[in-house]
Amino acid sequence: MARTGRLRIVRHFTLDADSPRPHFKDPCVMKSLHTLRFGALAAALFLSASAIHAADAPTLSAKFVGVGQANQTYDRFIVTYKDGTTQRSSSTAALQNVKAAISRAGLDRATISSTGGATVAAVSASYQRKLAVGSDLVRTSRKLNQSEANTLMAQLTADPSVAHVQPDYKMYRVKDIPAPAAMNAQANAALQAFTPDDPYYEEYQWYFFNPTGGADVNNAWNIADGTGITVAVIDTGITQHPDLDYSLATNNIGYDFITDSFVSGRPTDDRVPGGWDLGDWDNTQPYLQECYGSNNPADGEPSSWHGTVVSGEVAELTNNGIGMAGIAYNAKVLPVRVLGHCGGYDSDISDAIEWASGGHINGVPDLAQPAQVINMSLGGSGTCDATTPEYAAIQDAISRGTTVVVAAGNSAADVANFTPASCPGVIAVASNGITGKRAFYSNYGSGITISAPGGGIYANDASSGQIVDNGFIWQAVNLGATTPIYPADPAEAYGGMAGTSQAAPQVTGTVAMIDGAVKAAGAQALTPAQITNVVVKSARAFPVAEDHPIGAGIVDAYAAVNLALANGGGTAPSATPLTKGVLLSGQSSTTSNLYSIVVPAGATTLNIRTLGGSGNVGLYVKAGSAPSANGSNADFSSIKPGTSEAVVIPQPQATTYYILVTAPQGSYSNISVLADYNP
Repeated sequence: MARTGRLRIVRHFTLDADSPRPHFKDPCVMKSLHTLRFGALAAALFLSASAIHAADAPTLSAKFVGVGQANQTYDRFIVTYKDGTTQRSSSTAALQNVKAAISRAGLDRATISSTGGATVAAVSASYQRKLAVGSDLVRTSRKLNQSEANTLMAQLTADPSVAHVQPDYKMYRVKDIPAPAAMNAQANAALQAFTPDDPYYEEYQWYFFNPTGGADVNNAWNIADGTGITVAVIDTGITQHPDLDYSLATNNIGYDFITDSFVSGRPTDDRVPGGWDLGDWDNTQPYLQECYGSNNPADGEPSSWHGTVVSGEVAELTNNGIGMAGIAYNAKVLPVRVLGHCGGYDSDISDAIEWASGGHINGVPDLAQPAQVINMSLGGSGTCDATTPEYAAIQDAISRGTTVVVAAGNSAADVANFTPASCPGVIAVASNGITGKRAFYSNYGSGITISAPGGGIYANDASSGQIVDNGFIWQAVNLGATTPIYPADPAEAYGGMAGTSQAAPQVTGTVAMIDGAVKAAGAQALTPAQITNVVVKSARAFPVAEDHPIGAGIVDAYAAVNLALANGGGTAPSATPLTKGVLLSGQSSTTSNLYSIVVPAGATTLNIRTLGGSGNVGLYVKAGSAPSANGSNADFSSIKPGTSEAVVIPQPQATTYYILVTAPQGSYSNISVLADYNP
């Protein structure tokens, strides 16, 4: 059957200098086809996460970092009370504490504005809910400006019962850029359908089989397909599509976690089953005021259907004679909606992580089958530390056995400054193009776990030039400009995107294949730390010299599944185990030695030291997998002259920490190694 084409629009996301919070650049270009009608459409969405920086707040002792955006207002606050306090266990006491802080801040009485003489209403507060991580969400009766918000938070943290307070930050999608006119001819290029099963697989899905920049998924299908595995896609939700299995939405197992009616587009402030994407378009007033100017163009911006695209990449139906293919195509996608109009809230995202991994959330039915892997193609500014809700939720998820995969971000900057990609224990994924080169927009740094094909946009993965089909990742999409379009049957439409939001699902799908293959073999399920080690150890070496560190290599699904199956899934690195609080002496090497310590849930202040002996050592520590030989991807390090090195981790995660002791000057002898933690 002949296929016709028509031009849609190309969008990509940029970093707005006047944005109230920094955002990922996300040069995601989408082309779409309806019954294979091609065009270009923008796509990847990143939400900003907490702006609290670890350098400012390394532990919960740093109670708050003031907000600095004069043009932004706040009416939701996350308050964390200390363990053992009355406020921690009593919502009544927690709210009373907030009301007392409002009074001390002088906000409980009406005032006259200094500009215009208008009356400024008195502030009261209402209790919203307890977050799964233990914090409390409260809401003020009106929005507070920068000065008022900082004054209130200062008064809250003056109370010794308060461990930390932050606004429940509102997240935003950044402004799109139209496609160049030259895209017109390319978008309408003739399409050659072919058989057998997925007509557009060979022509467009290079990232499944290209030996240079691809993920080697095609070969992995011989041994794994994700059967029996549930993948949670925490994103904008899902829409109906003939090439997707959306049964977990139809059966009301997925969930919409957005509690704010404006953000969700639903009439009430609540959570509802299904996980359906109702759209995340930018509208006219009053939406512009809510979304703050430059992040919401005056002419509006169409819905991204981002969760649908990510879901398709992970598990689009394959060998069904329709459209394109997915990675772990027999896995079940659990749609978890956290992003809507103007993005989403930290409080909703952290609860969604807890729930998807098997945690209990009041008012939401517990999952009978928690997700073995979570994909989060979202993120924003700020280093992830123990003060952020996502930090605690991710640690809980990992402790339950759920692997968490996160997009590194598209700001061409160090991933250490972005959340949740910098959260300990996650698999942080950078993006490469078809040549294996780092995509020009991709974040980088020692915090990156691995790279995966996310699309380079331009020919030969250049940073500009000719836009090409193999510069994108292609998957199912909806054609609705605002709300979903559902004809008699869901439209067969596909689109191309480029971004780390597309690279992350390549790894998520690979993890689902690993989990499914191990399960089918009857072997014991791998821990998230073991999964990470498999992905790292099986990575394919970069074919080019990368300009910045982007992890251990390019994800290789075939090699990863084979490694996981080897020796019944024996995947832990060979390391000398350390016993808590016991000094291991007499250690010598001319190269390096690797050690490990298993840290249980609830432990604090992990202290790792080397001492005594002679020579010179370097100390590198990584959660879940062994540091690289030169320590470049370590989570923590200590490099001083001599043999006395120390790493202290105030809030360690529940996992195995690997400790690499190197000999940077040729050798060391008779040193001692110690690892200890509280309690």
